[in-house]
Amino acid sequence: MAAKWTLREGVKMDDVTAGEVAKIACALKSLSAYTSLAMESEDAPEDLQVIVDEGLDAMTRIFVW
Repeated sequence: MAAKWTLREGVKMDDVTAGEVAKIACALKSLSAYTSLAMESEDAPEDLQVIVDEGLDAMTRIFVW
């Protein structure tokens, strides 16, 4: 069952594209959780956290979470 994502006001995207972008958003959220855990054990480079955070910021401009 796919999660229902709500586009931010003013964002124009067809349902199929929004569904695909939502998959990316889910992956970024998962990667963010992994990165946070990895950073605690120093297994991930700091720039990975920056990249993930930038991706999550981009998704918040598209979706209401």
